[in-house]
Amino acid sequence: MVLESKIPEGPLAEKWSKHKFSLKLVNPANKRKYDIIVVGTGLAGASAAASLAELGYNVKAFTFHDSPRRAHSIAAQGGINAAKNYQNDGDSVYRLFYDTIKGGDYRAREANVHRLAEVSVNIIDQCVAQGVPFAREYGGLLANRSFGGAQVSRTFYARGQTGQQLLLGAYSALSRQVATGKVKMYTRSEMLDLVMVDGKARGIVTRNLVTGQIESHSAHAVLLCTGGYGNVFYLSTNAMYCNVTAAWRAHKKGALFANPCFTQIHPTCIPVSGDYQSKLTLMSESLRNDGRVWVPLKVGDKRKPEDIPEAERDYFLERKYPAFGNLVPRDVASRNAKYVCDEGRGVGSTGLAVYMDFADAIKRDSLKVIEARYGNLFEMYEKITGENPYNTPMKIYPAVHYTMGGLWVDYNLMTTIPGLYALGEANFSDHGANRLGASALMQGLADGYFVIPYTIGDYLAQMPYEKVSNDRAEFKDAEAKVKETINKILSIKGTRTVDELHRELGLLIWDYCGMSRTKEGLTSAREKVRALRNEFWTNVKVVGTNEEFNQTLEKALRLIDFIELGELMILDALDRNESCGGHFREEFQTPDGEALRNDQEYAYVAAWEYEQNMHAVLHKEQLKFENVTPSTRSYK
Repeated sequence: MVLESKIPEGPLAEKWSKHKFSLKLVNPANKRKYDIIVVGTGLAGASAAASLAELGYNVKAFTFHDSPRRAHSIAAQGGINAAKNYQNDGDSVYRLFYDTIKGGDYRAREANVHRLAEVSVNIIDQCVAQGVPFAREYGGLLANRSFGGAQVSRTFYARGQTGQQLLLGAYSALSRQVATGKVKMYTRSEMLDLVMVDGKARGIVTRNLVTGQIESHSAHAVLLCTGGYGNVFYLSTNAMYCNVTAAWRAHKKGALFANPCFTQIHPTCIPVSGDYQSKLTLMSESLRNDGRVWVPLKVGDKRKPEDIPEAERDYFLERKYPAFGNLVPRDVASRNAKYVCDEGRGVGSTGLAVYMDFADAIKRDSLKVIEARYGNLFEMYEKITGENPYNTPMKIYPAVHYTMGGLWVDYNLMTTIPGLYALGEANFSDHGANRLGASALMQGLADGYFVIPYTIGDYLAQMPYEKVSNDRAEFKDAEAKVKETINKILSIKGTRTVDELHRELGLLIWDYCGMSRTKEGLTSAREKVRALRNEFWTNVKVVGTNEEFNQTLEKALRLIDFIELGELMILDALDRNESCGGHFREEFQTPDGEALRNDQEYAYVAAWEYEQNMHAVLHKEQLKFENVTPSTRSYK
């Protein structure tokens, strides 16, 4: 299989403009003849569905929530990047492009990243027009703050609720199209398979989560906007419903899965508090603008933070990275927090935490100012931990947050299956081996508002108008296989619960394929995951029936996909004999413990083809750097 990225020719800054002109168009009257399925209604899905319906296409939108407003995009706190340069501090489209390429440790496509930086400025205008209440400076301009991996202030924010406010903007646009009848909304429906007709994606099979009914839906194209797969780790900052099923079922139908081992560990999360915790809570990266991260200098120092004098504190990020300090990228901050805890200098009852202290910021700017910036985040922290962060430092520790891997897509966001597109976190395309903070919201909205409305027309313009019936054999066969899988799971009647098996899987992946990896550990983990897969199919306990509201069955169907994905993540990490971004192989590091890339052998996207029994086949898309020179990342 040859991977055709379809990156346009010409100068970097002109690629997207020229490409838009070269794309085939569908005239307004003909747009009404095409049906498009959008799976997922977070920022990528809601913006895509609204934009495509506004253009005239007939859109069927699917969400497993009772409302699109429940999508996990609402959980994003800190902000969204855009190269507006309101601060006049040296920002530009090219600098945002460069910071993103560098932050991703030179494992992303130049053309995609530059396009993302270009359209970032339009995203802000679109969202302001929708009424998103971004923070503003005294003079009326939108306010900006800094985020990790950048030395300029380019992050637009709505207090600590940026994702929620952006989703409300997209949801309002989507609701307008639902009211006009151009979008038909299917709630409480989960995609369980992709249907292909004549080699093209032509529909999906869903399960109604209330009644258990298995249904088929047809269209001319299918868009997967289903988010990331961080819940393979069980404990993550993702909502508990987040899963990989839609993407994985597409992968099993022929869509290549790219860079699955590239997982982002977020440095500022509330630490794990018990063995039976169900998820973790993120504290926004924006807090690193004013919070100073430190641990005691001495090993085993269990004094209260206020009892430890300044001279006996180690502000380790400021010490090691003076140029960026506490605003180093997430992978760097996370690894360094792990190092000091491994040395025995971690704080809290478990020793797996570091302090994030706001005392200096409060003294400098006043309590009122800090409260205005972060009040809702501080309130959330206090409700969860019982500690007031205005009076005592927060305790934080790294946790799984975002997945840079996903379905492989070309420049048009099409997967290796014709007619199947992947948007937002569901694809691999823009972040390389480590996503810059505040770029997830940017990519989701860029794909939905400003990329897919152009690129899908190029495909549909070459498609006949005729609809395919969901009575065709391809749909009935897909339905039958879904029902067969469900019946098989229900018939096992074992002794181990789904949550118990998922927790075991998550701990395996965290221990061996988390913040650091080794060949020995990964090899061992692969065998353990295979054994867990066998345990699932022989001993899982799923009560109830399919024809009812059955959350245990829902979780079981998602878990088997997580188990298979977990093995692919391990295989991908084993195959990449280098360290880059969120992929840190302990065998490949510099003398001072930084990631050691191997650009000669591994400057490629690893795109995996599914084969039975997890004998995955690797395909490589070589990355070409014509505008930046890959160099050792330094934030010192």
